[in-house]
Amino acid sequence: MIDKIKELIGEAEAFTTDNKDTLDTFRIKFISKKGLINEIFSEFKNVPNDQKKEFGQAINSLKNAVEGKIKFIQDALESKEETAGIFGDLTRPGTPVNIGSRHPISLVKNQVIDVFSNIGFNVSEGPEIEDDWHNFEALNFPAHHPARDMQDTFFVQMNPDYLLRTHTSSVQVRYMENNQPPIRTISPGRVFRNEAISSRSHCIFHQVEGLYIDKDVSFADLKQTLLYFTKEMFGKSKIRLRPSYFPFTEPSAEVDVYWGLKTETDYRITKGTGWLEIMGCGMVDPNVLKASNINPDEYSGFAFGMGLERMAMLLYQIGDIRMYFENDVRFLEQFKSNF
Repeated sequence: MIDKIKELIGEAEAFTTDNKDTLDTFRIKFISKKGLINEIFSEFKNVPNDQKKEFGQAINSLKNAVEGKIKFIQDALESKEETAGIFGDLTRPGTPVNIGSRHPISLVKNQVIDVFSNIGFNVSEGPEIEDDWHNFEALNFPAHHPARDMQDTFFVQMNPDYLLRTHTSSVQVRYMENNQPPIRTISPGRVFRNEAISSRSHCIFHQVEGLYIDKDVSFADLKQTLLYFTKEMFGKSKIRLRPSYFPFTEPSAEVDVYWGLKTETDYRITKGTGWLEIMGCGMVDPNVLKASNINPDEYSGFAFGMGLERMAMLLYQIGDIRMYFENDVRFLEQFKSNF
């Protein structure tokens, strides 16, 4: 009997299969209620006393060999199933990936950066909390200017004055302090003004301001640069410059682009004129150059600034500026195609 058990142990150890049904047949043969192990164990009472110990050890060895073989093959089969489940048919359609989208402000900002990068402008950045010098004094703002009032600007601290910057012109001042002409830079960023929130205005918005300083820079250079920008950005080739006033430029102008009157929306946004204001500009005031230790007798330059929210509203026909800041996924998902 012991020899028979040893033969069965050898059979169990040699057994192999990659089929579940064959494995199940093996299990039933050995460890079911009517299996060989129970059948052999029923003979235990007929074994002489001096052989019972060896007989019992042999049965345990057989049982361990069978159970170990079953577990080993089951693990191997399950591993193959998992691998097939992960990879399976590699020609099948892939699982859709739900990608996000860039914010319309980011899309427009990147467009503006690309346009000016093509003509040699670099990108400069600065802090959003500014001191009075960089935000006002160095930009030729007089002490009585309304922008310095509490009702127009968010002051963080008084004496000395620190505030949330009201424009990115402060970045240009910092750039002039640390770089000598020729200077050709644009400064995109978030700015803050104490304004009532409505469909057309907000206390937070984004600007891109440009600065070009070199020898013999003229107003003609400014106009040609802005004409190039409007062609690239809007596909519009007709602009006009209206006289205006800014403390840091002289002369100063507002830039209008001829948008046209092809649709009802065109009539509404241009108030029936076809012309649409898109930015302010001008020649850099000599006092601004002096404040940054640049000789105005040797160098001249121009500056311009535009609001990104307004541009995005024009390009994507967005009717309410507040939508930019509400984080409504339904609104943002409309820009997936521009990712």
